[in-house]
Amino acid sequence: RRPHARWQHLRLMRGETKVCAACGRSFDWRKKWERCWDEVRYCSDACRRRKVSGQNEALEQAIAALLDARGPGKTICPSEAARALDPEDWRSLMEPARRAARRMVARGELEIRQRGQVVDPTTAKGPIRLARP
Repeated sequence: RRPHARWQHLRLMRGETKVCAACGRSFDWRKKWERCWDEVRYCSDACRRRKVSGQNEALEQAIAALLDARGPGKTICPSEAARALDPEDWRSLMEPARRAARRMVARGELEIRQRGQVVDPTTAKGPIRLARP
């Protein structure tokens, strides 16, 4: 058996999943969190260090404003929100913009699409579009 599959049966028994407060990805219960699962907010040490900053909240607001300006049924690219915040160095804001979009999806404010189809934000790779549900 694979080492990480050792606790798979416990994970499946519990069937518990949470959404990371920093990156918006879903993560499963782990044996090491058995005693403190209720307090767990982040999926990794990197997310715990990163947390949600003012820049992340500004990206969420930019995404919401751009979608509201476009109207119902229209989509935007995360790069548009990044460019709205920093037109010169927008590329460094692309991953934070995608994280902001995932958090908004977890709250039900947004959906992520690829080729016109709604996709799971945790596994989406490549170009994405953001739309209101």
